[in-house]
Amino acid sequence: MTNAIPDFPRAGVLVAGDVMLDRYWHGPTSRISPEAPVPVVRIQRDETRPGGAANVALNVAALGSTAELLGVVGRDEAAQRLRTDLARAGVECRLLEAAGEPTITKLRVLSRNQQLIRLDFEESLARVGVFDRAAYLHAFEQALPNAQVVILSDYGKGTLADAADLIAAARTAGRPVLVDPKGSDWRSYRGATVMTPNLAELESVVGACADEAAIVAKGGRLRDELGLEALLVTRSERGMSLLLSQQAPLHLPAQAREVYDVTGAGDTVIAVLGAALAAGHDFAHAARLANLAAGIVVGKLGTATVSPVELDRAIRHGHDDDAGVLGEDELIARVASARGQGQTIVMTNGCFDLLHVGHVRYLEAARRLGDVLIVAVNDDDSVRRLKSRGRPLNPLTDRMRVLAALKSVDWVVPFAEDTPERLIGRVLPDLLVKGGDYRPQAIAGYEAVTANGGKVVVLDYQRGYSTTALLARAQRQP
Repeated sequence: MTNAIPDFPRAGVLVAGDVMLDRYWHGPTSRISPEAPVPVVRIQRDETRPGGAANVALNVAALGSTAELLGVVGRDEAAQRLRTDLARAGVECRLLEAAGEPTITKLRVLSRNQQLIRLDFEESLARVGVFDRAAYLHAFEQALPNAQVVILSDYGKGTLADAADLIAAARTAGRPVLVDPKGSDWRSYRGATVMTPNLAELESVVGACADEAAIVAKGGRLRDELGLEALLVTRSERGMSLLLSQQAPLHLPAQAREVYDVTGAGDTVIAVLGAALAAGHDFAHAARLANLAAGIVVGKLGTATVSPVELDRAIRHGHDDDAGVLGEDELIARVASARGQGQTIVMTNGCFDLLHVGHVRYLEAARRLGDVLIVAVNDDDSVRRLKSRGRPLNPLTDRMRVLAALKSVDWVVPFAEDTPERLIGRVLPDLLVKGGDYRPQAIAGYEAVTANGGKVVVLDYQRGYSTTALLARAQRQP
């Protein structure tokens, strides 16, 4: 699963929205104030981090992607800190100044890693004349050619009061728009590509959603009403639900092992989603990565980012889920990314109805030939045509899930034909592998692979193991 990481450096993302500074005062507390029943905190450390839309841009940059930020700040020390921190992280900033208003700042006082109080310094940016909205739209349009994806990070502070104009400009330029929404009136987001509300935000618009069926029904209607291509609903400890038009919903379980702080988790989700889409991946793969990233970031204190190394580690450790089970189009996108990184693609196929040690040894040997191992699996109907009426013993979903759990297997994909020749012709692996006593020229996909410069390899048959023999032995048992 390590090769599921997108080629993030090729991605350019424009982030527009409410920029703020997150400030943290840390110190011990050992007594209650004599002036009021509150703890006394002796401040020992003052820490600042970019927040809001700035944190989204920071998350994009942490992935290695190009991040450009468009926001509004005051003419004060907080704005200077923001510029310094963002420049150090490699974020290109276009920050307009508000007339006489402070940079939005959230000050949190913490002791023993527990937040005691939060103090907000802000004024609404939605008021007429606070900043030059025409200049903001112009700067937005100027930045569009350098980005593959646009993210609108709305915290309800007023920067995105004209969100509809920004969406129209981006779509005219052919750029998909991701929106992290705020409030209960989402009509201004109409025409965006994807929205990423949390469950509470969704319920504020569509009403209570007691279960997944309600999320799918109500969220689907909202998606269609707003003209979106997808709706990604984050559901805290219950994971995420991706609602795509004319496709089955994808429900992803939460990946967090320990939760220390959910601050900024939504920023990480939309940043990873946007960067993965900008790198050429589809909604399902991007959502899976965003889900993994959310599980990582809530294990950190305060607003935080996720690196490709952390994502890679999470994918390795999370190999017990079905993230390696792919549709054909998603597989092709991942293969293109892996090939772009110079990795060798190995592919094999079979029914794998009753997985045994012979299969495991064969797949391990195949994986050692390259960097990525793809296993194409016959669907249930094709197994019945090739085997007998009593087969398969295990349905396709179970067979694929078991294969995806093997360390040697990176991606598993189904096919419906009697042979995977058509699928192999799309993937065009560097190495096509089969086990047994086949002649390479007789293996389905030989012509397509060799014509593309690849090789067909026949591995030694693992003698003493076969599904048919195991079944016969089981039937003889008293």
